[in-house]
Amino acid sequence: MSSIEDRGYSNSEVLVSTDWVADNLSNPDVRIIESNEDQLLYKTGHIPGAVEVDWVNDLNDPLQRDYLQKSQFEELCSNLGITRDTTLIFYGDKNNWWAAYALWVFRLFGHSDVRIMDGGRLKWEKEGREMTREVPSYKPATYKAPERDDSTIRAFRDDVLKHISAGNQLIDVRSPEEFSGERLHMPDYPNEGALRGGHIPGAKSVPWARAINPDDGTFKNADELRAVYEEEQGLKPSNDVIAYCRIGERSSHSWFVLHYLLGYDKVRNYDGSWTEWGNSVGVPIEK
Repeated sequence: MSSIEDRGYSNSEVLVSTDWVADNLSNPDVRIIESNEDQLLYKTGHIPGAVEVDWVNDLNDPLQRDYLQKSQFEELCSNLGITRDTTLIFYGDKNNWWAAYALWVFRLFGHSDVRIMDGGRLKWEKEGREMTREVPSYKPATYKAPERDDSTIRAFRDDVLKHISAGNQLIDVRSPEEFSGERLHMPDYPNEGALRGGHIPGAKSVPWARAINPDDGTFKNADELRAVYEEEQGLKPSNDVIAYCRIGERSSHSWFVLHYLLGYDKVRNYDGSWTEWGNSVGVPIEK
């Protein structure tokens, strides 16, 4: 695997290597954040000094279908010793699937210095690097977030309706079986509430994991990614693109690829995704 800088990305600085993380474990200006689908995994062992951000308990408002409020986000960051100037390195299981989701939520709240450890837990573990069960404690910080502007990187249902009416591009990053309507959920996962199967009209099927090298969880190089998204599906960096999946977690990974690695300026994540669209009255679907 070539170095991150040699892979041709539009923004190579948003990825860091496992070597870089190992060299910065004690850097006070860096906070390493683990975010997993498996909520028990962090407790079994994690990168020394890494804190956990739980996608259910830490990132979601407990009373409404939305992310935590500004004051709650500020409290989360403050408790983790994070300031507005802290460099945040996200990593996790499932080839950084939930790490990308956590990163996307932090971007919603305006934290700009966010990066992903290329390869995630898989690569760190395969290299036999140090793991610990010790949960770190950091001196609380003072964190003041700006007012959230969801319009730049987040799409809602009505935005998607306008988007498809204008003939703009969507990518469905779920499995082919979910896209076709054969399944209402991922293989080997429970059904999580969609009443109808299929996809949003006009969407292209680009499963999220096609961006990953399966042997070590690293991202494919820019030429390989362009072959998947541009040569096969006709996307262009100048296009207005919306990505979606089931609840926005897989599509945040594809959003990261398009926005950061391939330099798409206008790409949004529809986090309501099929859980909302497949249950909505009066919206069209295709099979």
